[in-house]
Amino acid sequence: MTAKDSATTPRTIAVAPTPDGHARPGPAAAPAAASVPAGRNGTLLALLGVVSFSLTFPSTAWGLESFGPWSLVALRSLLAAAIAGGVLLAARVRVPERKHWAGLVVVAGGVVVGFPLLTTLALRTSTTSHAAVVVGLLPLTTAVFSSVRTGARPPRAFWAAALAGAAVVIAFTVLQSGGGLSAGDLYLFCALLVCAAGYTEGGRLAKVMPGWQVTGWALILTVPLAAAGAALALPYEPVRWSTHGVIGLVWVAVASTFFGLYVWYRGMAEIGVARASQLQLAQPLLTLIWSFLLLGEEITPAAPVAAVAVLVCIAATQRAGAGRS
Repeated sequence: MTAKDSATTPRTIAVAPTPDGHARPGPAAAPAAASVPAGRNGTLLALLGVVSFSLTFPSTAWGLESFGPWSLVALRSLLAAAIAGGVLLAARVRVPERKHWAGLVVVAGGVVVGFPLLTTLALRTSTTSHAAVVVGLLPLTTAVFSSVRTGARPPRAFWAAALAGAAVVIAFTVLQSGGGLSAGDLYLFCALLVCAAGYTEGGRLAKVMPGWQVTGWALILTVPLAAAGAALALPYEPVRWSTHGVIGLVWVAVASTFFGLYVWYRGMAEIGVARASQLQLAQPLLTLIWSFLLLGEEITPAAPVAAVAVLVCIAATQRAGAGRS
């Protein structure tokens, strides 16, 4: 038998670390094609987050029937933090490394505190449908933040589709408001900036820790501020208990803040912040539907036209992909 006859095809053995840090042999690396279902799964998770977020404004409007704006935001954060703390404790999750805390502070300040507070204040004078279309600029804002913060370079086709979607949203906003901007628009534009920063940092952190842990630790960080806010606001904002008010509070705390952010960050970790953010172009139009069904708000004839245009832009951004870093 010659050396050539006895040769065998080399096999790659993956080495996986054990909990104590030592290496142990594991199965061979999965083929590259296995990443395709993962990308599809990330898109579905991000879409599930969008559906959860689309009900936030109608639920906030319901919550304002029972609570003042400051009380609602504080109680929302406390309830979500209680759920997150219980999950983190049950799973015995270790405290994140020091290098991750700055990013978690940005997530907490932007997504858990800043965006809910600013949009809740805006909803005192703006309808949920108007607020929804203004916040429709969030996908483009998030893509810009992500490009600056993480160095992602989406292709030109991506930016063209994203700008087209933003233009549709802006035109729809101006058309709905009769050519002007409402008093609550200042709150909404500030909410765009802080939320985009929180989404970008959360998506980045979700690549080094599970998305639910990013959400959980960000919520834990807000407990002192939320507790102080509730203690100060509740005596000055009388509570008027109602079924709508309770349902609204529970939804924004459990579905929008905890569950919605969990699936959202997990989806962003799989398909990228910029690409996932463009799925939110569908959020204003979903919110319009919920506002009509739950709040009885009128939907203008332009809504279906805007819906089709925005969905085309979403399809174009997903086809273009997230680009390279």
